[in-house]
Amino acid sequence: MNDREFFFRLGKLIYQIDGAYEEYGKSCSLGTPNLLWILYALSDGEAHSQKQISDDWDISRSTTNTIVKDLESKGYLTLSRIKGERRELLVSLTPLGRAYADGILSDLYRRESSVYAELERPEELLSALQNLAARVQKFVARGDRS
Repeated sequence: MNDREFFFRLGKLIYQIDGAYEEYGKSCSLGTPNLLWILYALSDGEAHSQKQISDDWDISRSTTNTIVKDLESKGYLTLSRIKGERRELLVSLTPLGRAYADGILSDLYRRESSVYAELERPEELLSALQNLAARVQKFVARGDRS
């Protein structure tokens, strides 16, 4: 395999995995796959800024804001100020939001657990992917076109 074939196959695999999560979101009647990722991000019990969610999950800030506002209007989220920040807000699940997220994510977590149990050396796989992501982000950030 050469470098071009490697990245071609990698791209296909990434989109197949992403597509599986998108199909899962559709099976839960979520309007957008980005809603699944935002609930996933918030399910760790921590507060996250909208900027952090957008950056970590590669969701546009306007899309993140639209979804957050919708979830807030339903009572699933609270928004709170970040000390020293004028515009950025922290997003947290309310108890109602936690129940909503758990209802969607609990089955997904069971399915992920089943897949995880079949992986050989998952820590090594994750480390290799993190290394690859950092290298790809580095050349994209530099704007290399060679």
